[in-house]
Amino acid sequence: MGTLTYPNPNAAVSLLFCILVCFSFSPAWARPATFLQDFRVTWSDAHIKQIDGGRAIQLVLDQNSGCGFASKSQYLFGRVSMKIKLIPGDSAGTVTAFYMNSDTDTIRDELDFEFLGNRSGQPTTVQTNVYAHGKGDREQRVNLWFDPALDFHTYTIMWNHFHVVFYVDEVPIRVYKNNEGRGIPFPKSQPMGVYSTLWEADDWATRGGIEKIDWSKAPFYSYYKDFDIEGCPVPGPSTCATNTRNWWEGAAYQQLSAEEARRYRWVRMNHMIYDYCTDKSRYPVTPPECVAGI
Repeated sequence: MGTLTYPNPNAAVSLLFCILVCFSFSPAWARPATFLQDFRVTWSDAHIKQIDGGRAIQLVLDQNSGCGFASKSQYLFGRVSMKIKLIPGDSAGTVTAFYMNSDTDTIRDELDFEFLGNRSGQPTTVQTNVYAHGKGDREQRVNLWFDPALDFHTYTIMWNHFHVVFYVDEVPIRVYKNNEGRGIPFPKSQPMGVYSTLWEADDWATRGGIEKIDWSKAPFYSYYKDFDIEGCPVPGPSTCATNTRNWWEGAAYQQLSAEEARRYRWVRMNHMIYDYCTDKSRYPVTPPECVAGI
């Protein structure tokens, strides 16, 4: 009868440790642990404060300045997500923005979340906009169905060759489809950076500029954490932007699932308060992307 041999327990522990270390440093699994790993301050350094060792940040708006930050890299397709807690109480006239931008002037591409300040007790409005090949003015506005100042909520931009989808807590609130085959511009050729700002916009942000900032309530604070960028950095692998093996280009992400479509209809029926597609004063002729279905 042969001799039974048992695995060396120390060797097993060492192997497990090696596997954990390898996965911890694998780019496929990596997530930004701190703000400064993926982002830089672009505007008013003194008004951005790192919290919890840089895993969260506080943005400040006062009568002296607002502030902003941007990703260190630009990306061509992917998904960007952040958890944000907005300004509590009377925030009329302020705008907290989270967006992607190609950083070009005449032919810029841009995908916008803009959270419009409100008077206490009123619902918070989020405005989305899409710029493609330099053309914007595609605003839609949705009243959030919760108080976004009480806790963090997740805001996501999904961008692939098929569509752009804006999500709030995994609920799609805006879809802009790729209808290039019908001659409608779609942002696909310019890499975009990830940006956020907190700033004064009381000439338009709240009730069209009727409600002004009450500076006696300043300073105003918004908070960010769980920064998550999964995309193709530029410059990067030459096949990155067209590689169908990127998960965000997969079949599950080329259109809304049945459950996502149901939630999307619910938002548009119950919480949408403005859609440029139906604004005949601005667009007597319906924009072509609205006819094609957005």
